[in-house]
Amino acid sequence: MTVSRQDVIDFVYAEARMLDERRFDEWLTLFADDGIYWMPLHHDEPNPKLVTTLFHEDMLLLKTRVMRLTGKNTFSQQPSSRCHHLLQAPAIDRFDPEEGEFTTWTSFLYTETRADEKIFYSGWVTHNLVLAEGKLRIKLKKVQLIDCDAPHRNLQLFM
Repeated sequence: MTVSRQDVIDFVYAEARMLDERRFDEWLTLFADDGIYWMPLHHDEPNPKLVTTLFHEDMLLLKTRVMRLTGKNTFSQQPSSRCHHLLQAPAIDRFDPEEGEFTTWTSFLYTETRADEKIFYSGWVTHNLVLAEGKLRIKLKKVQLIDCDAPHRNLQLFM
């Protein structure tokens, strides 16, 4: 597969839409087998293995959280949480089709709602993408909240 810059940008937008539409099982297929979803607790944290994080989830933990979010007996999700991603156009920081590696940086505003409660977050997301079996896959999704070191409520969905 030949990957264009537009393919990489479209991937970021499609991923956010899947989350907004609660297509979690489909969203999981966007990850590489060793993909990681990471939300640091400290600004500009370079290494998730040396510090406490808000999230540092591999595929097992991501699948577990999706099962919890979609389970019929998950009473904390009745009614279900919903979200909306408002994304700035992704910047491509690395575009290396030879190696099959791509990195984007995207500024975002995120709203999560459940019943009559709304929570707002803003920050930046970095996607480290790899080409695997002819498709783009997420190797690392790092969500950097602008107020990552502030106290937060229970984050239900994925940013």
